[in-house]
Amino acid sequence: MNGKDSEFHEEELSLKLFVVLTRALQSIKTRVEEDIRKSGLNLTEFAVLELVYSKGDQPIQKIGEKVLIASSSITYVVDKLEKKQLLKRVPCPKDRRVTHASLTAEGSELMDRLFPVHRTAIKEIVNGLNNEEKEHMIEQLKKLGMYARDL
Repeated sequence: MNGKDSEFHEEELSLKLFVVLTRALQSIKTRVEEDIRKSGLNLTEFAVLELVYSKGDQPIQKIGEKVLIASSSITYVVDKLEKKQLLKRVPCPKDRRVTHASLTAEGSELMDRLFPVHRTAIKEIVNGLNNEEKEHMIEQLKKLGMYARDL
């Protein structure tokens, strides 16, 4: 293969990788969303609850960057979860300018029920790969993500 053919092949391969990654992510995301919708929550609500459930009380201002949603949407999502009595706002004892999102007893009970089922669903969704393939894929995707971030 000469230089031009090699470069063309690399570009075609890069485009194919992008399309395959995008389609795979969409298929996985669709299945995950179907699983979460069964609980009466949307993906964003579940992501916020899961973060607070796994990591403890979180500053509302920081939730958006941790669950990859716009900070302008966080207040709306927290309001909805508060109305469902799954989250409550708690003032930070160290800094009155900061408000934390905290699970209510109902929120904790819900996540105690939902999260194990969700973990099992995720395992089933990605069962197309064995553990060694999953570990390799994680390494490769991290490498690709860090490279793209640093461009």
